Amino acid sequence: MYLVSQEIERVKKELKAVADITKFRMNYWSAASGMHDVTANKTATDMNDPLEALSTFRVMSKKSMVVYQDIHMILRDELNLGIVDLIRINILDAKKNGKTMIFMGTILELPQEIEKEFPVVELELPEKEDLEKVLTCLHSNKNFPPSKVPDEKLQKELVSAASGLTTAEAENAFALSLVEGKKFTPSIVSREKAQTIKKSGLLEILHPEETADDIGGMDLLKDWLKQRKSAFSPEAREYGLPSPRGILIIGVPGTGKTLTAKATANILGRPIVKMDVGKLFEGIVGSSEANTRMVTATAEAIAPCVLFIDELEKGFSGTKSSNATDGGTSSRVFGSFISWMQDRVKPVFIVGTANDVTQLPPEFLRKGGRWDELFFCDLPDWTSRIEIWRIQLKKYKQNDKKLDVHKLAELSKKFTGAEIEQCVIDAMFDAFAKKRKPTEKDYMNAIDRMVPLAKTMNKEIKAIRDWGSTRARPACSPAEEVVSDPKGKAEPSGRSIDLEEEKENPF
Repeated sequence: MYLVSQEIERVKKELKAVADITKFRMNYWSAASGMHDVTANKTATDMNDPLEALSTFRVMSKKSMVVYQDIHMILRDELNLGIVDLIRINILDAKKNGKTMIFMGTILELPQEIEKEFPVVELELPEKEDLEKVLTCLHSNKNFPPSKVPDEKLQKELVSAASGLTTAEAENAFALSLVEGKKFTPSIVSREKAQTIKKSGLLEILHPEETADDIGGMDLLKDWLKQRKSAFSPEAREYGLPSPRGILIIGVPGTGKTLTAKATANILGRPIVKMDVGKLFEGIVGSSEANTRMVTATAEAIAPCVLFIDELEKGFSGTKSSNATDGGTSSRVFGSFISWMQDRVKPVFIVGTANDVTQLPPEFLRKGGRWDELFFCDLPDWTSRIEIWRIQLKKYKQNDKKLDVHKLAELSKKFTGAEIEQCVIDAMFDAFAKKRKPTEKDYMNAIDRMVPLAKTMNKEIKAIRDWGSTRARPACSPAEEVVSDPKGKAEPSGRSIDLEEEKENPF
C-alpha cells in the first residue's frame, strides 16, 4: 500500500490502531531513526540504510506490518538499481505470508516498474469531529481552568475556524489562541489558518470587505447570487435542492469580474479561498498532480466555502498542447481538476473569471455539474456608469452633491468600471497638487485624457463582446445609452453600446 499524507504522526497513530485491531506486529522505519518495533517498543537505530531495511522485511514473521517513511525519495536515485527488484520480492513475500508493506509519503511517486503493484490511499484532512477531539484533548487536562472551557457554541466556532488544517496545525492554532488571547479565540484560529494555508502558495484565504453595494450595475448577477444564499442550508437539502456549484464570469477586462467574485463571499455568507493555478505546476514528476489533490482536499475541508480562481484562461489555456510541451502534465492536472469539479460532494462554490474564454477547452465551459451558470459582463451602460461614478466618488471620499454624475456618465461612454475609477483618482491628483477639492471640470479633463480599452483594443474587445452576448447569460439588464438634446439634458436612448457607431477622428 502507498499512503499519501502530510500528517506523519496522525498516520502512525491510525496505523497503530489498525495493527492493534488486526493483531498485526507493527514496525516503522525512517532514514533518521532506523527500524522501530512499535508493538514491542524496540528500536534498531543502526538500520538507516534503506536497502537493509527493505531486506529485513523478508525475515519478519507472519502478520507483520512494516511502514517505510519517504521511501520515494530514495527511489529517485537511479543508482539504486536493486531496490526495485527488492521491492518486487517483498511484495511476493507479503502475499505469500500474509504481511503488509506500506510506503508513506507526502506525495505519490513510484517508478513505473512497480506503480501498478501498490493500491494508493490518500488520508483526507481531518473532519470536524476529529478537530473536536483535538480541542477536547487541550482543555480536558486536570490543570485546565474550568472557566476557560469553551461552551458548545464557542467550540463549534473554533472547529469551523480550524477546518482545513491538519490535526497538528489545528492543535497549534488552538494553543496559540489560548496563550495570545488568554482564552480560546476563533479569530486568532482563523488568522493562523490563513497564514498556514498561504505558506503552500497554492491557496490564500481572503477577507474581502466588498459587498453587493460596491458593484455598479450587474443587477441580474447580484439577484442570482442573493437567490442562492439560502441554498446551502439543511432546509434546502430537505426540499431536494442540490448545493449551488458555481459560476463562470467572463467579459471585458475591467468590468468588475474580480470585484464580483470577492463580493460573492459576503453575499453568500461564506469564507473565500483564492487558488493560484500557475503555482500548481512544479518541475518534480508527480508534484503538480499532488498539488491539485491538496488544493481540492483543503477546499473541501473548509467547506462550505467559495473557491475563487482568477483569469482561468491563463492557467488552463495550454492543455491542448500539453503532450508536446510538458509531457502531458497540464492535461493531467486539468483532467483531475474538472473531474473533481464534476464529482465533488462538499458545498464548495467555485467562482471563476476569464477575459478571453475562447482560450479555454470546450469541456471546461459545460454547465451542469461544473458550473450553474455562465455570466457575461459587458461594458457598463449609462445607468450602470452612474452607479459606478457614485460608488467610486464615495470610495475616495469625494461626495460632492453638486457634481452632475449623469453628465459624467454620458461623457465616459465605453469606459469600464476600472477606467472610471482611474478617472476619479486622476482628477484627485490634479486637485491635490493645487491644494483644493476636485471639481466637475477636473473629472471631465480626466475623462478627456483617458483612452478607453474599448478604443485601444477595438477588435479584441469586439470579439469578446460578440462571443459573450450570444453564448452567456448577461450580468446586467438590457443596456441603455443616452443622447443629449439641444437643452443639454441627458436622456436614455434605448440603444446599447455599439463599438462601431463612433468613427475615429482622423486628426
